Amino acid sequence: MSHPRNRLDEVIHSPVRFSVVAALAAVDRAEFRLVRDTVEVSDSVLSKQVTVLENAGYVKVQKFTVGRRTRTSLSLTREGRAAFARHSEALREIAAGTAMEPEPTHGSAD
Repeated sequence: MSHPRNRLDEVIHSPVRFSVVAALAAVDRAEFRLVRDTVEVSDSVLSKQVTVLENAGYVKVQKFTVGRRTRTSLSLTREGRAAFARHSEALREIAAGTAMEPEPTHGSAD
């Protein structure tokens, strides 16, 4: 059995990208500014990280107009949700120590 760290997704593993994907996993879609405020990063930082996620096929970016303003919404793709689930499961396994092989017990000499 290989260690669960080998199943971590390098695209998602960055703390900011992980936070973005986790926030989006809880909703169908969210406006850019809500994700920015939730993750507590600047517009430019979020934009850069969303581009990485979009290029990986994990996030879909949509533009729409509200009055005279253009808004941006973000959503996880099916692939993004699956990648997040795999990544999260690997983290849970690492945190639980499930990759650890139990040592054989030896009889005690009391």
